[in-house]
Amino acid sequence: MFEVKSTDLAGRIGRLRTKSGILETPVLLPVIHPSRQTLSAGIIRDLGFHAVITNAYIAKNNCPKNSRKKGIHKTIGFDGIVMTDSGGYQVLEYGDVNASPESMTIFQEDIDSDIAVVLDKPTGARINRKYAEKTVKETLKAAEKTLKTKSKRNILWVGPIQGGIHLDLVSQSAQEISQMDFDILALGSPTQIMKSYQFKLLSSMIIAAKKKIPVNMPLHLFGAGHPLTIPLAISLGCDLFDSASYMLYARDDRYFTDAGTVKLEDLSYLICTCPFCSSHSLKELLNLEKDKRIDAIALHNLHVLMKIVKESKEAIREGRLWEYLGSKARCHPRLWEAFRNLSEHIEYLEDGSPLFRSKAVFFTEPIDNVRPEVKHHRWRLEHNIELTKPVLLLLPEVEVRPFYRSPLYTAISKVLMERENKVQVCFIVPTFGLIPLEISDIYPLSQYENSYKPDSYDDISLAVNEDVEKIVNSNTINEIIILSDGVFSRNLVEKIKTKIPLSIVEAENGDFQKTIDKLIETLVKIKPKPQE
Repeated sequence: MFEVKSTDLAGRIGRLRTKSGILETPVLLPVIHPSRQTLSAGIIRDLGFHAVITNAYIAKNNCPKNSRKKGIHKTIGFDGIVMTDSGGYQVLEYGDVNASPESMTIFQEDIDSDIAVVLDKPTGARINRKYAEKTVKETLKAAEKTLKTKSKRNILWVGPIQGGIHLDLVSQSAQEISQMDFDILALGSPTQIMKSYQFKLLSSMIIAAKKKIPVNMPLHLFGAGHPLTIPLAISLGCDLFDSASYMLYARDDRYFTDAGTVKLEDLSYLICTCPFCSSHSLKELLNLEKDKRIDAIALHNLHVLMKIVKESKEAIREGRLWEYLGSKARCHPRLWEAFRNLSEHIEYLEDGSPLFRSKAVFFTEPIDNVRPEVKHHRWRLEHNIELTKPVLLLLPEVEVRPFYRSPLYTAISKVLMERENKVQVCFIVPTFGLIPLEISDIYPLSQYENSYKPDSYDDISLAVNEDVEKIVNSNTINEIIILSDGVFSRNLVEKIKTKIPLSIVEAENGDFQKTIDKLIETLVKIKPKPQE
């Protein structure tokens, strides 16, 4: 039913099989009103959207006979995949609806939905804990009633996760509903949190839910249709989204961009290459009648959302989701806060990050030093690499990679080969920690780029500190030699607290050969390997 094809961070590209076709995820489902849609479903289909969501509760109230007779696809004029919500949003807005979980289950089967949702009790945001606990219990009861009532096997049923801002309740809700027989799970109550740009809290809610549901279970995020929300949610493992944002923002003359939204009155140009923006000027858009202008902006907004979803998928395929999310995070301080907070969840993100990829890893900000590839290297160094040689030679990071091809290593390689059972060579790389020469060609240790020269930084990275401390305190090392060529290396020397003999070779600024001569002079003092 759901097959994962590619992963990066917690994001994944998948294939969801429905009775009306296969849906590639991550995917955005635009909201279509069942009876008052101005931008036709056909136009939305032509834009490339293969699935939409509509409100079964509204259809039941406004056009029940027609919906049952024609089916929901013909009712809304969409020949792709149709998901139906059951009125949970109305419960959140108005407190109650004139329907039951059982009646909405029967109606969604009657109108032949492809994907159907339980009529739940959304928690909402900023709700006291007692009420939140109540919504979780009532949602779980509604889920049980739905499963007992449903009779068709070809409809994918969605089990809602509630709990709101109470993360332990989100975890509890996710764990309990994942044990029921649902095809898709959905995180509810994030709309108000997303509207107020509480991206850090949203991230915590998604992660709390994801950690309690099976890996092969797709997760839907209700109401996620903002240009800045989608890349974050995809990176954290959400597979499906629905939103009426494209139309709601258009009614307020708000124009989507890659960096968020902007009022038309604040624009000087239509900064987009979609068909409408490419063929119209800002003045022409502003001069349209209100209804036509709304539809034009909505059309543009859908193009932007489609573009962002495709960019996110391509980033997953290329293994560049971290870089892509980082570029989006710089568009808003609250999103940057959420991005930085991912350092608290690297272990969660590491599971989906591929061990090998064709692209280099980029380091542009301190936050990049905790990305999953770094954590994986450090785990490998601690658990899989055994350093048994008595002399530790620490060399500064060099530009040529793998490091054993660098002029620095080549110049001293003969001396080292004669002492290969005596000297353990490690390169000091602030982003990764210590890199033993033997694994310096393993991805990504020779496939990375820095936007800064690490040795120009005064602070010693935590990774280097931890690595040196562990090695120094081991029982195998009885001598340390450090080639110091800048502030970083000198500060490292000052931080090493050990009784082990420590030799410091100061690099000669601008004189490579003289530096090599000094280093070899120190190395030859090590007794070479006996001739056989």
